[in-house]
Amino acid sequence: MITRGPAPSIAIKTSPVLSRPLDLSAIPPTLVRRQAAPRRTKIWEFNTNLHCSIIGTCLSTAELRQVLQKLGMASAGCTDHELHGVAVGVAGRHDDAARRLHKSLDHRHKLAVSQFAKASTEDAVRGLWRDGVRRGDIPGAYWAVLTHPLTSQDIVREAFGEVHMLSHLIGSANRADIRRLCQLEAEKAVLEAKVGRQRQALHEAVVTRDEQIRQLRQALTERIVSAEATCAPTDDAALHGVIADTERRLAVETRRRIALQERLAVTQAERDGERAGRVSAERTGVALRQEVDAIEASLGAPPENLPALRLDGMVLLYVGGRPNQVAHLRAMVERLGAELLHHDGGVENHQNLLPGLVSRCDFALFPVDCISHDAAGMVKTLCRQAGKRFSPLRSASVTSLLAALQAREMAGIAEAAE
Repeated sequence: MITRGPAPSIAIKTSPVLSRPLDLSAIPPTLVRRQAAPRRTKIWEFNTNLHCSIIGTCLSTAELRQVLQKLGMASAGCTDHELHGVAVGVAGRHDDAARRLHKSLDHRHKLAVSQFAKASTEDAVRGLWRDGVRRGDIPGAYWAVLTHPLTSQDIVREAFGEVHMLSHLIGSANRADIRRLCQLEAEKAVLEAKVGRQRQALHEAVVTRDEQIRQLRQALTERIVSAEATCAPTDDAALHGVIADTERRLAVETRRRIALQERLAVTQAERDGERAGRVSAERTGVALRQEVDAIEASLGAPPENLPALRLDGMVLLYVGGRPNQVAHLRAMVERLGAELLHHDGGVENHQNLLPGLVSRCDFALFPVDCISHDAAGMVKTLCRQAGKRFSPLRSASVTSLLAALQAREMAGIAEAAE
């Protein structure tokens, strides 16, 4: 049994927003009412200071709503904040509702709890927690480390501090993405106005040039007719001079027209390049927003427009990527109730294995930045022939895969797999 001791006040300097140090002495021993031999801590045995971070990090809004609806504590009109407050209150009571909430958390993070159960020392528990933070598996690792029998007050403080600061970092990154997108939209408006002005100026120049050419030709024709009617043969030299001067002026206008056309072509090419860059930046912004939403969903605070992600019964095929990430990707997919098949795209696994893997899967994914062109083309062809859905990922990162799994069309595929 872990005994209580005086908890020092630790000042954590995070940003200019914090005018006072964060006093962690308010956090009591992790297991406050555990008797006899060490065992996993129940949620009602934590101090109420920890309940808010546990509910907000370890359960998504959709999962929390489902649990509270089963307990008859949530109506359809409840906001996410009201649900959070109800759950925090339930967590501090030693009754049937708190037990069902604890059971839901254990079921949600069964894999992480099993991994932490292998730790037999306090240092091993701390090492598993830090490894989970590095891999981005915060919700499962946070619940597993807090409830582990060997977790000390120091580990509780460390885990609570990591989760607290991570929420600030995610909010800051999201604001930076939105600010960059607004800047790109403003630049796009300026460029479009500039191109419009240049197009109008060039159009007016071409119209003026054509009018001048028409007038010159008309004047030349009139001069020739007049000269033939009134001039004597001795005036041929003067007539030829007029014709030569007119042709020279016509040549000058022709060269000017060619120069204007070249300038117009260059301006149009620059406009097309800027437009392509804007479209690429907008796509990147959308992908980053989706990945940020996916990260927030994994921390238990997803936006209202994200559905509850369950892929029970689905078989996913991941082609390409980095070998050292495969185990983590598979663990993440299994926590969602699905099975992950992997093919490295032909580095060590022969490409002849792809047809069999495609036939077994419900949905195929591959990162465009970490797969050969041949392997990507083969996956697309096999999926079309087998009538299977596939999705290229922006990168081989975990967030890109999580964002793809959070997509709305995954709901229909998951229902079909069931």
